[in-house]
Amino acid sequence: MQVGWIGLGVMGAPMAMHLVKAGHRVRVHTRTQSKAAALLDAGATWHDSPAEAADGCDIACSMVGLPAEVEAVHLASEGTLAARARPGLIIDFSTAPRSLAMAIAQRAREVGVEALDAPVSGGDVGAKNATLSIMVGGTAEAFDAAMPLLRALGKTIVRVGDAGAGQATKAVNQILVAASCVAMAEALAFAQSAGLDLAKVLEVVSAGAAGSWTLANLAPRALKGDWNPGFMIDHLVKDLGIVSEEAGRQGVRLEQAAFAEHLYRTIQSLGGGRDGTQAVVRHLLRPIP
Repeated sequence: MQVGWIGLGVMGAPMAMHLVKAGHRVRVHTRTQSKAAALLDAGATWHDSPAEAADGCDIACSMVGLPAEVEAVHLASEGTLAARARPGLIIDFSTAPRSLAMAIAQRAREVGVEALDAPVSGGDVGAKNATLSIMVGGTAEAFDAAMPLLRALGKTIVRVGDAGAGQATKAVNQILVAASCVAMAEALAFAQSAGLDLAKVLEVVSAGAAGSWTLANLAPRALKGDWNPGFMIDHLVKDLGIVSEEAGRQGVRLEQAAFAEHLYRTIQSLGGGRDGTQAVVRHLLRPIP
């Protein structure tokens, strides 16, 4: 299968590499060509725009940071849908508003292309280990056509509905992620104030009903003072903004999500936007011994 891939961030790069290793012919584009060095060494080919990367491909994929970038990758004059020989299917793995996913799907249909919104969860660990959870919106036929590719990237792959449903499900995911991170930080702050050994506390509570992906993967990083991003605070703030806008349209009150957004925006304003989401622990704890 020939695949166009646009976007090589902390998650996009390992995802694209899995496709190369699975034997797909990968045509890659990103804003900074040097980020593609490992992929090119592994057999991918470089192209100067999303349209060129998508030209003649079976599937064109994107994994970029901002909604404006998603829109440009697919709908701009050098986007995937402007390729000379359009791909049969486009898949966006980014997190973006539901309305944008629906607009891309509509435009794709108008030019004879299928589209899936397929945001992912699992962070850098899931991307590197090909164990991502992939929540997919689009037609059943497009989903079936994409499964050989999706199986190379994720472990849990579910079509949750038609166009836009994947992004709506990702909003659900991000509400849970943000609340979980804040709860972890508050729990550790309480444990520290009680004079407890934080590592021992984590060991025992992680094995009980409080156990979670956040405790298993992010809390140990925080205790080591490792604030490197598996998922950047800047991106979570963007996602929570999408959640807030969608909740406003739906008339749903999301008080925990609103508090998490406020807290993460505060950290962002203090210069922590490029840290990982576990840096909320640093914001609430005294210096970790």
